[in-house]
Amino acid sequence: MIVTGCFMVVEVIGGIVSGSLALLADAGHMFTDVGALVLAYVSVRFGQRPPDARHGYGHRRMEVLSAFTNGVTMLLLSGWIILEAAHRLVTPAGVRSDTMLIVATAGLLANRGSLAILHRGSHVHGGHDHGGRPLEGVQEDLAISGAAVHVVGDLLGSVAAIVAALVIRFTGWTPIDPLLSVFIALLIVRSGWFIVRRSAHILLEGTPDHIDAERIHQDLRRVAGVATTHHLHTWSLTSGEVLATLHVRLQPGAPAGEVIPKVRERLRLDFGIGHATIEVDHDP
Repeated sequence: MIVTGCFMVVEVIGGIVSGSLALLADAGHMFTDVGALVLAYVSVRFGQRPPDARHGYGHRRMEVLSAFTNGVTMLLLSGWIILEAAHRLVTPAGVRSDTMLIVATAGLLANRGSLAILHRGSHVHGGHDHGGRPLEGVQEDLAISGAAVHVVGDLLGSVAAIVAALVIRFTGWTPIDPLLSVFIALLIVRSGWFIVRRSAHILLEGTPDHIDAERIHQDLRRVAGVATTHHLHTWSLTSGEVLATLHVRLQPGAPAGEVIPKVRERLRLDFGIGHATIEVDHDP
């Protein structure tokens, strides 16, 4: 994160000095990555706070709120880049291709080094921890893969800036700079929209993508003592933490104290629902 932040500052200075919008756009792309890491760190720190009287689930949803904020920032930033690119296409500005080429190349090398580090990290962690448990290793690999996606986007942005610098240096065609800055902006839009869509779905307490309500009903009816289930609602507190509420009607004579724990266990093991509030319907 520190290296990325330093090169972001270098690209901002280089973009201002050279007059290159592509460099500024690439710096903006790096800024969104640094911002995502900072917000993630802050959300983790807040998420460790225990529940209290005002926050029954603690502050774990800070993760989602920070992701939504970062995604909206990315969309606003890409909008500014596209508007500025349109302005420069109408009113071309001078670009110092030598400065632009040097800074963009340095950014490319930095991103290439970051990608190599992440690639080595994925091989070192592998798929298991020291106790042979695969889940934690897989989670680390997924985190590394997510970070690698952002670095690849930064790398593509640096390549675009290098291409723009070379075209301007050898042909003098300056419109290539705002045109390729739009390409970088579209990379930001793609990532930003994905983040906003997923985080907004969680904030609006939408049904998690992997949850099939009908399948849950069918599965729970096979639990001994369960007659029917209905009024099922599922949502996510944070990414990967699913909650549910539902009503259960028991078969005649079935003891609720034995059946309900089995229903909770089935929901946890088969559907990843860690917290379920279950109401038992009694015959009138």
